Amino acid sequence: MSQPISVHVWSDIACPWCFIGKRRFEKAAAAFDGEVEVVYHSFELAPDTPVDFEGSEVDFLADHKGMPREQVAQMLGQMTQLAAAEGLAYDFDKVQHTKTLKAHELLHHAKTQGRQLEVAERLFSAYFEQGRHVGHEEDLVALAVEAGLDAEETRRVLADGTYRADVQADITAARQLGIQGVPFYVVGEKYGVSGAQSPEVFAEALRRAAAERDADEPAGQGAR
Repeated sequence: MSQPISVHVWSDIACPWCFIGKRRFEKAAAAFDGEVEVVYHSFELAPDTPVDFEGSEVDFLADHKGMPREQVAQMLGQMTQLAAAEGLAYDFDKVQHTKTLKAHELLHHAKTQGRQLEVAERLFSAYFEQGRHVGHEEDLVALAVEAGLDAEETRRVLADGTYRADVQADITAARQLGIQGVPFYVVGEKYGVSGAQSPEVFAEALRRAAAERDADEPAGQGAR
């Protein structure tokens, strides 16, 4: 049997395009004739954000990006419509903007437990659709349990900062790769896809990666 196609995804839980990109990539992966192995990597869009940001999403973006509030509100409305087209129910009025460092630590822990994709889905939905806080340790523990992780072990690794160095290693790797925005996908260790592209774009990257993998495999290996 051929090796699965690896897909490394740099994203941030507070990135609306990242959740949309997740859905679009999932469509491509579901239609792909082969196995795909997805790994999420950490990226902080706004590392200086306080854990308890006081204000709305409009307040944050107007201040962070220096945009007029009316323009921000219009942009969020358009983003809500784009998300709805992918079956996502964004509710920016409920979003609790926060620092996402601990959420990234949780994703690294989830990876060691074989539950990273489930936890990523839970975090995205909690943040963008349900207005839940993803910056406090106890809130993250509750979400982790909902995604199938053990509460006490999760609480311990978050309190100890067990995966803090792994998060920083991801951020450093992104810088070395020249990644300046997310989502960013590295397909088959070779093909870079920037942004929440269409399923067709992702599908083409998967096909190319599979073709190169098959060309490099010794004769007969793929049939085993």
